[in-house]
Amino acid sequence: MKHPRSAYLHIPFCHRRCFYCDFSIVPLGQKALKGSQNYDDLIKSYLQLLHREISLSPDGPPLSTVYIGGGTPSLLSGPDISQLLEHLLKRYGLQDGAEITLEVDPSTFSKADLNNFLEAGINRLSLGGQSFDDEVLKKIGRIHSSEQLIESCKWLDEAFNNDQLISWSLDLIQNLPDQTFSTWEDQLRKAINTSAPHLSIYDLSIEPGTLFHNKYKKGELNLPDDDLSADINLCTNAMLLEAGFSRYEISNFALPGHASRHNRMYWSGSYWWGFGMGATSFNYGTRFSRPKTIKSYENWLNKEEKKEKKSSIGFSNLVTTSFDELLMIGLRRREGVNINEIAQICGWEDDAYRKNIDSLMIYWKDFIDSGLLIRCGERIFLSNPEGMNISNHILTQMIIWWESIHDFSVDQSNF
Repeated sequence: MKHPRSAYLHIPFCHRRCFYCDFSIVPLGQKALKGSQNYDDLIKSYLQLLHREISLSPDGPPLSTVYIGGGTPSLLSGPDISQLLEHLLKRYGLQDGAEITLEVDPSTFSKADLNNFLEAGINRLSLGGQSFDDEVLKKIGRIHSSEQLIESCKWLDEAFNNDQLISWSLDLIQNLPDQTFSTWEDQLRKAINTSAPHLSIYDLSIEPGTLFHNKYKKGELNLPDDDLSADINLCTNAMLLEAGFSRYEISNFALPGHASRHNRMYWSGSYWWGFGMGATSFNYGTRFSRPKTIKSYENWLNKEEKKEKKSSIGFSNLVTTSFDELLMIGLRRREGVNINEIAQICGWEDDAYRKNIDSLMIYWKDFIDSGLLIRCGERIFLSNPEGMNISNHILTQMIIWWESIHDFSVDQSNF
């Protein structure tokens, strides 16, 4: 049996919610100061809950990757992070050379913080830049400035060149409101010039309940049209390819040797522990999401601690991973998926496998014929960049196929 060898820890605190964000977070307010009593008390009380959940988790082998995300984990102190890593070390152990990543925000990050994080055991940092344009940053609800972002990049590059970091990453968002082809080209040039060995380039997603969703419904967001969006996507791939980056996953680009091991774990169907408010774990074929507020998370923990079997698996409301989910996440990777291996994981018999896959190929026929989706034996993968850039359309057809073979009522007008 495969065992989880990775852990994700969710730190939900932010100064404020970005206009596109629908994550499980706790906005502290822009005037909240690190070191103030209320600030420290709130964070420390949450960290106590996080430590309690780690103590509840079942045994497992040493971890090869740890990812501390959020939220804004750089709001924590070095000792806070050190204590979390020490707890994971005692509970599971950490493999030699484990990749230990911390997300940081330029508005809550200083060179002193960097030194503290390095001392705590962090060896990879992911910097949430999103844009180098101050006006764009204001429009999307970010509170850092381009100057802070550039300065943060310099600190990380210096630490990397001094062998204090094994790697570091920069996040950008493309297809933002009012974005043009030339302004995006400028953003990519600036990102490349930071010398970041890993870039995560995300398409703006309009999520229900966000400020951007409300503006979108009112027609107040000037988003790139389909043609411009396609040109921007092609520009991203071409410029980064020329700069030496490889697109190893739909949204992730890396110089040789700098693909995130934790990212690849997610898309390979491997298992991981998830800890914290709103975090999701994937253990032994089942997914489980924690409650999305601190109070409900605390109540859940209180109940779990009273159970005789103290385990982060075996809870109610577990969701068993199915063929369509493994196919969906696996197709995000450059190498795609082996559909026969997924079928075996899901317990499909040979006759059912052949029948269902033949049916899926009918739904995907146009994509395969046009070279957007490539099948080599039992392995299927998206072409780059064209297939990856329209992955949502390809996956939508897969979802329609999946519902059809389970006799669900499918209204294709909704896709």
